[in-house]
Amino acid sequence: MDDDAYASQPVHLDRFPASFVWGVATAAQQIEGAARDDGRGASIWDTFSHTPGLTHHGDTPDVACDHYHRWREDVSLMGALGVPAYRLSVSWARLQPSGEGDLNPAAVAFYRELLGALHDRGIRPFVTLYHWDLPQPLEDRGGWPRRQTAYAFADFAERTIRALCDLADDWITINESWCASFLGYGYGAHAPGRRDMSAAVAAAHHLNLAHGLAVERIRGVAPGARVGVTDIVTESLPATDKAPDVAAAARLDAANTRVFLDAHHHGEYSAAVHDALDPFGLAEVIKPGDLVLAGAPTDFIGVNHYQRVLVSHRDQAGPFRAVEEPASPASTSFGWSVVPDSLRSVLERVSTDYGPAPIYVTENGASFHDYAGPDGRVHDPERIDYLQGYLDAAGQAISNGVDLAGYFAWSLLDNFEWAEGYSKRFGLVYVDYATQARTPKSSASWYSGLIAAHKRRAERAAA
Repeated sequence: MDDDAYASQPVHLDRFPASFVWGVATAAQQIEGAARDDGRGASIWDTFSHTPGLTHHGDTPDVACDHYHRWREDVSLMGALGVPAYRLSVSWARLQPSGEGDLNPAAVAFYRELLGALHDRGIRPFVTLYHWDLPQPLEDRGGWPRRQTAYAFADFAERTIRALCDLADDWITINESWCASFLGYGYGAHAPGRRDMSAAVAAAHHLNLAHGLAVERIRGVAPGARVGVTDIVTESLPATDKAPDVAAAARLDAANTRVFLDAHHHGEYSAAVHDALDPFGLAEVIKPGDLVLAGAPTDFIGVNHYQRVLVSHRDQAGPFRAVEEPASPASTSFGWSVVPDSLRSVLERVSTDYGPAPIYVTENGASFHDYAGPDGRVHDPERIDYLQGYLDAAGQAISNGVDLAGYFAWSLLDNFEWAEGYSKRFGLVYVDYATQARTPKSSASWYSGLIAAHKRRAERAAA
């Protein structure tokens, strides 16, 4: 990749330590496709997307980016970008189609070959065990609101670690439990599409338990592995300084963020979390020892961050009586705000409230209306501006004392964006879904140049 594009949009690289890890991220359900190949079972997202009216234009992940067949090309793309690290997920539905028992040998072979190719390229894998693709048979038995699903995940985690731990040292148990629980079981916006807030709260607790159980199993199988968990941390600020808005923002923060971060990093639910969620049954699903397990020490903290929102009190606005609006005029195709300083704020909060531990930004990015021009190239200056702003904010957090160890841009590829189907493009690489042709966008050249510039700086410092 030509790194000249970096020169016009510099980031203050002097703030980033030589050991800083630069990467890109994807998720299996969003890119792999091959929905019925080699013994893969159905996930809740396969079922959800094939239910009329639940995804944009009825889009499904059946083919997605066809990464299952084109992974060699995608690894080569990362090599050409000079990306040192790749955050990927394994598919529970591919590895363990029924949600229990022996792993699917074809799936194990696929992931071993993929991880081996990353090593050959010098790309460090960060592997997520659960990125929302619950096997449908487990949902049929009750899904995450059922306690037994946490134990099923622990078994899956142990079997997967045994099969792959020689090829990866960095493991993330669960990605964004808030989405898996509240969007999936409370609001019905994500798979499995249920609308029951009590089920969502039970799911949230059982995801916390599942994380802790998985950490315990991973430590037992691969004591040298580095283990963390990734949570989405949105900066939720009151729209005004009026008491009702301040209280509404605190309620949402407790229900969206603290229920997971407090459990994962303090081994408890705060009074604010109980106040927000006990009306929906939180206290009833907690069993002795659960939170000790959920708070098992981890080696790093994963933070996914996308936007800042302003929260207003509304008596009729759902279970938490709160309305969220972007903190600035909608600046992405998703209607999300672009406020780079929100990343600095979030990182400082996580460092202060949940450290000390190294933090990785495991996802950060934006969707825009990208297209291939007459010259066949994909120009996305908005994404370059976005990355520059957020990375400068990350650098400022480092200067302010945050132990930020790495940053993963979301995403390597345009992909299946859950309920939004193929209508949102987050990738550094443009995917023509009709032909599966990959075209690196101008942001890919910019990011490649930044990584190369940081490497040169580190080499000069070491000389």
